[in-house]
Amino acid sequence: MNAPGPAPLRIGNASGFYGDRFDALREMLTGGPLDVLTGDYLAELTMLILGRSRLKDPDKGYATTFLRQLEEGLGLAHERGVKIVANAGGLNPAGLADAVRALAARAGVPVAVAHVEGDSLPVPDGFLTANAYLGGSGIAACLRAGADVVVTGRVTDAALVTGPAAAHFGWGPDDLDALAGAVVAGHVLECGTQATGGNYAFFGEHDARRLRHPGFPLAEIHADGSSVITKHDGTGGVVDLGTVTAQLLYETGGARYAGPDVTARLDTVTLTPDGPDRVRIDGVRGEAPPPTLKAGLTRLGGRRNEVVFVLTGLDIEAKADLVKDQFADALERAGGRPPAGVRWELARTDHPDADTEERASALLRLVVRDQDADTVGRAVSGAAVELALGSYPGFHVTAPPGKGAPYGVFEAIHVPANEVEHTAVLPDGSRVAIEPPSVTLELAGVEEPPLPAPCPASVPTRRAPLGLIAGARSGDKGGDANVGVWVRGDDAWRWLAHELTVERFKELLPETADLAVVRHVLPNLRALNFTVHGLLGEGVAAQARFDPQAKAVGEWLRSRWLPIPVPLLEGVPLPEVTA
Repeated sequence: MNAPGPAPLRIGNASGFYGDRFDALREMLTGGPLDVLTGDYLAELTMLILGRSRLKDPDKGYATTFLRQLEEGLGLAHERGVKIVANAGGLNPAGLADAVRALAARAGVPVAVAHVEGDSLPVPDGFLTANAYLGGSGIAACLRAGADVVVTGRVTDAALVTGPAAAHFGWGPDDLDALAGAVVAGHVLECGTQATGGNYAFFGEHDARRLRHPGFPLAEIHADGSSVITKHDGTGGVVDLGTVTAQLLYETGGARYAGPDVTARLDTVTLTPDGPDRVRIDGVRGEAPPPTLKAGLTRLGGRRNEVVFVLTGLDIEAKADLVKDQFADALERAGGRPPAGVRWELARTDHPDADTEERASALLRLVVRDQDADTVGRAVSGAAVELALGSYPGFHVTAPPGKGAPYGVFEAIHVPANEVEHTAVLPDGSRVAIEPPSVTLELAGVEEPPLPAPCPASVPTRRAPLGLIAGARSGDKGGDANVGVWVRGDDAWRWLAHELTVERFKELLPETADLAVVRHVLPNLRALNFTVHGLLGEGVAAQARFDPQAKAVGEWLRSRWLPIPVPLLEGVPLPEVTA
């Protein structure tokens, strides 16, 4: 039972990234009761995009989409008494706050606007942006001062929830368990419809009509930090143990989930059903945050270009070998040096005896990188075009080769929290310095918890895809990939905990074989979380892989076949299995 106290605080989400569903802000404001509506607009790649925007116009550097959403949403929020908190300020939260005030004046909406700044750090030579991840204390200070709209720069995604909750319930920095509970709720909300059935491993178990237009999530936060994840009545999507578990595992690592306000212990999270489309989160324990803040640095890494050759019909491998050899020869004949980075990838999308030309075709993708624009631009496009009439039969490409484009690099560092000038700029313009936590705790790993007893060796097995019984969700953190895997029953957990070791993981995903992989065990969630270091090279902006954010690595893992105990497959529709 929840501790007695104030009524729950209903916090919704209307954006999981810069470019998310435009109508979500209006849908959330009109779809049902809310106290606070948040929007997450920033990601590692977004900071680079905003940095380039600011180079063109120093008055920009914020998410302009948010302003357009407020043209209608600001009045709706005022009518309904809903506070709006968003990190859309990006690199210029003061500029966005001024723009919101100007919009409110034009629309005749009397709202108090505040912002949080101080995340901007001195930018090292060669970099474009440098920003620390702030916590929710600045947001809380703005709301306590009467702000109706709070915009921030780079804060943690969960801070959009911890700040309003701390302001509402009067939490201080010592209320670690309550703050940790809000962090977990914030992490579930931050990616929008990923908590309500979007990108969900077991989507096929639900009526497709429910998933066509999933509603955005909201959390009912209680005074003790526990919460219920749900959505507005009548909206699409699904909220159940699986959708919430999937999002909890997304882009996290070990049992300690560190942030500026608190370190939340993910190994203490308990999820229970609380009615249709309602999942309760409680039991979350908090520890003092680390003495440092994560900071993200972005820079332009050079120039990048790609050409995708289409190979159709017979002799696919031989055609690929021919064009690769011809391309290298053409570059050499041109007299220039080859690009610093050259990568070929053959995707065998072809089918034998295909009934359409597209199904008969494979794709050979060439990606080149270099600091010099001409080396990846004119030289590469010229070499590709000149092969058009003298290469493999059926030669064509998916698009004419271009000049190439700049690519970015994201780097994470850590800076002392007491060296960052976290500042709340209140609606009246006064500035409040936000002190860092006085008690901190160096981040450390936890001992692996005891595993359940393994399945008896005598249980018969059958080869089948892992995804028949296990869900997964994957994502990126800089150059690392995170893959969370969970099952939905105790017997399946007994098997998964012993079967999916690091060695087995690497065997199933050969691209990870030479990389450092760390496994984290979360028994309360019947889940394993894997961190694959270096899979994404220099991060999403560098686009080192064709799946640069590792969004589908979990689905690749689920598609892999391995021996599964026959009892776990009972009642599961099986594909054609092999011995």
